[in-house]
Amino acid sequence: MAKKPQPEEEIIYVSKSELKRDAMEYHELGIEIANLSKKQREKLPLSPDLEAAMELADRLKDKKDAYRRHLNYIAKTLRSTTNVEDINQAMAIITNKNNQKDVIINHIEQTRDDLIAQGDAGLNPLLETYPQLERQRMRQLIRQAAKEVKDEKPGKAFKELFQILKDLML
Repeated sequence: MAKKPQPEEEIIYVSKSELKRDAMEYHELGIEIANLSKKQREKLPLSPDLEAAMELADRLKDKKDAYRRHLNYIAKTLRSTTNVEDINQAMAIITNKNNQKDVIINHIEQTRDDLIAQGDAGLNPLLETYPQLERQRMRQLIRQAAKEVKDEKPGKAFKELFQILKDLML
C-alpha cells in the first residue's frame, strides 16, 4: 500500500520585531496595572504570582532601578499568564469608567433638553420607559424649565429636572 502524503505542518514565522512589540505591550500593561490603586487591582483577575509582584512593586516605587527591574519581571510574568485577555478587558472597564459616566451625563442632558423642547409630547415616551415618575410633577418642572430657558435664565426647575433624570437613569 502506498502511503498517503501527510500535509506538512505550517510553520508560523514570528519576526524579532513582532516579539519586541509583544514584549513592550506586556511591559506597558504591567506599568498600567502597577499604577492602579489596590482597590482597582482587586477587580482584576490577577494570578497569585502577579498579586504578590504588584504588592512588591508598591514597596519598590521609591527605588528607581529596582522598580524598573521589577516591572520587567512583571512583564515576564504577564507573558506566561494565560488570562491576559481577561486582564485587558477588566483594565478597559476600569480606565473607561469616567468616559462611560460622561456619556451617561450627556445622554441625561440631551433627554432634559428634548423634554423642554417637546413639552408633554416628549414626556409620554419617558413615562412609558420609567413608570415610577410622577406625571404631574414632571409636567410642572418641564413647563417651568421651558419658561426659564425662554427667559435665558436656567434656574431651579432646570436643575431639578436634570437631578430627577440623573437619579432615575443612574
